[in-house]
Amino acid sequence: MALRFAVQADTQQECAQGLKELCAGLGLVPAMLPQLLSDDRWMARAVPKQKAPTAESGRGPAVSG
Repeated sequence: MALRFAVQADTQQECAQGLKELCAGLGLVPAMLPQLLSDDRWMARAVPKQKAPTAESGRGPAVSG
């Protein structure tokens, strides 16, 4: 499942500030910097930080011993 969080604002500055606060408050990383949409509003997106894969999770490189 992919989680995405969005910020919508009236100005680019408000959108950037909201994105910064969202990322800091929830431990997210920006996925889309503020963009002006066709209906004259600004939107930005953030996603959760991905954990580094580990051998225990089955996603990291296998090391034989």
